[in-house]
Amino acid sequence: MSRIAHITKMARERGRKLLIPYLVAGDPSLQVTVDLMHSLVESGADVIELGIPFSDPSSDGPVIQRSIERSLGNGTSLRDAFDVVAEFRKSDQATPIVLMGYLNPVEILGADVFVKKSLEVGVDGVLLVDMPPAEAETIHKKLTEAEIDTIFLVAPTTSEDRVKSIVELTSGYVYYVSLKGVTGASISDTHSVQRNVDALRKMTDLPVVVGFGVKDEQSAKNMSGVSDGVIVGTALVKNIESLNHSTKVNYQDIARCTLIIKNIRNQLDTEFNDARKESE
Repeated sequence: MSRIAHITKMARERGRKLLIPYLVAGDPSLQVTVDLMHSLVESGADVIELGIPFSDPSSDGPVIQRSIERSLGNGTSLRDAFDVVAEFRKSDQATPIVLMGYLNPVEILGADVFVKKSLEVGVDGVLLVDMPPAEAETIHKKLTEAEIDTIFLVAPTTSEDRVKSIVELTSGYVYYVSLKGVTGASISDTHSVQRNVDALRKMTDLPVVVGFGVKDEQSAKNMSGVSDGVIVGTALVKNIESLNHSTKVNYQDIARCTLIIKNIRNQLDTEFNDARKESE
């Protein structure tokens, strides 16, 4: 059983909502990225999405775009992202890591090399936001053979036929985009998210997690109430931005940046415990 499958199975059995933070490899540095990842696990993250920097992050809002620009300014490459995962794995063999980014860097490196390196360093899943299912057959086959999950996005505008083709290829979990637009926008219609998540659940047994617009405890509470968990990117990355003004990043700086994940974890667990008490 893969690490993602194990974590999601345990969460489902316990009624625990999944909490998946996103950060960009190499912002503000490769070593600090590793330190942040360990702090995220200590704060209650179930899975970590590690962003691969790319020069045209079309699906990302200004906060994450700036993070990617800073990372690229540091010279961070896809190979460096692999090094981050390898360093993290020296002391954490349990937490699933999903590489998230765009197709171009993967194509430049080559699908065979990409999958081989992902397997070597301990990557558990891959999410390429601009890779449609119709064009994913080759890399999906290679990832599947390596027992690495392929994760796709489902948006509010995705047609039913396209959703069906997506869930047939997806493993690990389904990433539901809560709103139209780019990362960092605010969720305004919880009811439509619930309708779409409910429709997804009729097509797949995989966990459905909600991303885009989850920026604090309240939005995490709202979205976790209609799904199997939440993804937190922009709010975390905005905190990380402040680290670029420090000459030396210490433990307190790291803890301050990841406090939002700890607070959201506490909120999700409090909701679960309250619901369990009401049912007893």
